[in-house]
Amino acid sequence: MKLVTYRHGADGEGRLGALVDDMVVDLADLGEWSGVPLPSTMLEFIDLGPVAVTQTSKLLESFKGDWPVGAAIPASNVKLLAPIPRPRKNIFGIGLNYVKHVEESAKSLDTSKDLPTQPVIFSKPPTTVIGPGDAIEHNSEITQQLDWEIELAVIIGSGAKRVSTDDAMDHVFGYSVCIDMSARDCRRAGQWIVSKGQDTFLPLGPCIVTADEIKDPHNLELWLTKNDEIKQKGNTKDMLFKVPELISDISQGMRLEPGDIIATGTPDGVGAGRDPQEWLWPGDVIVGCVEGIGTLRHPIVKV
Repeated sequence: MKLVTYRHGADGEGRLGALVDDMVVDLADLGEWSGVPLPSTMLEFIDLGPVAVTQTSKLLESFKGDWPVGAAIPASNVKLLAPIPRPRKNIFGIGLNYVKHVEESAKSLDTSKDLPTQPVIFSKPPTTVIGPGDAIEHNSEITQQLDWEIELAVIIGSGAKRVSTDDAMDHVFGYSVCIDMSARDCRRAGQWIVSKGQDTFLPLGPCIVTADEIKDPHNLELWLTKNDEIKQKGNTKDMLFKVPELISDISQGMRLEPGDIIATGTPDGVGAGRDPQEWLWPGDVIVGCVEGIGTLRHPIVKV
């Protein structure tokens, strides 16, 4: 399934839907029609566990093409929000997780030229998250080096504490697209949270694709353009630390909980690594895509 959080009407609250062809099906409404109670938010749905995915998939299939009145809305008539508009806690970011990105970072960002022997983990506050089409803020009082990083996002489905790599994938709910924005000149004594954690610095969406539909998360093309010019193009097969390793490593010391998000790192081609270096400015537009999941498009605006 492709699950979305959407708003219908200017003042409506975000609701949980399933994207089926060109329609958004409201799952709570569909559940009411069918006598199968379903929640109206993404986090509540994730909390229900794998059985909810199986039951809802069957329900959608049984009604497909003959939706109950009012339960399905043309996708063109809704506003997609971030699939998880307000994560319960910080997003886990993974730095330096592609070989060529390690190389370009060592040249331009004073990071080590040696490949990491353990995942490099940082975090981004929930307030970084924005939905499809929302503006990314550029505050010139803070940064002159706003940069982009296209990434595969992993959504945790069940609690994970000290799990092995063999069991780690059992804890994945699904996958999304994210863009890890960075103010390169805001690093402080090697710490990244001010650089990575500013408001609007994690576009997320346009949907969550449930894990059963992504057979191999380590063979997905991902790319990003700036003003229609390709800047990044890679494949998740080139991750240094694969998804099971990331989940296992984080869970050794920090419990992963339903709805937690892991941004798995970016391929080369970021602005800081280019010669000459390139940055984002108000008026620019970036577009990022992960194969099989979807595309994000975001303008840069002055604040």
